[in-house]
Amino acid sequence: MSPRPMARPGGRSARVQASVHAAVRELEAEQGRAALTVPLVAARAGVTPSTVYRRWGDLQELLSDVAVERLRPEADPADHGGFRADLTAWAEHFLEEMSSAPGRAYLRDALLGDPESGNASRCSDYSAEHIDLLLARAAERGERGLPEREAVMDHVVAPLLFRILFRPDGLAPEFARDLVDAVLTSNAR
Repeated sequence: MSPRPMARPGGRSARVQASVHAAVRELEAEQGRAALTVPLVAARAGVTPSTVYRRWGDLQELLSDVAVERLRPEADPADHGGFRADLTAWAEHFLEEMSSAPGRAYLRDALLGDPESGNASRCSDYSAEHIDLLLARAAERGERGLPEREAVMDHVVAPLLFRILFRPDGLAPEFARDLVDAVLTSNAR
């Protein structure tokens, strides 16, 4: 299965995507996740079930697509004046958002979609874009000894995601701070 084409902004495809995504969110809030079906979502969105099947293939892929859109950051990370402070604040915020019950559900849905749809990699791209922004800010400030983006992804983002998804009990901001300290300490060597 090849990745689905990107929707044209403002086109019919974008309107269909918006109405179907809204229908999923509304129905899930009203009736619960277990009640969701493609025909029910299609009826609420004002499209035919075949439109949903043609675009998403099945309910799980649709839920994955909705999850990725919900996981899209709404704003750039705040500037706290230095890379350590910026990365620490970002990691703590990431942990708080993603370890919430809705955050974990969205992460699971994003990962359960078809691997070829690119939904999981889109989630990864969101984090990578934020890390790139933090690194660019630090470089503009003249900070030296910065880690590579992939080091941050491997030593901060990946462990956060693992713990959020598989061992969420007892997660605290200190865990995120410790990961940031470790990546910065190992990079300083």
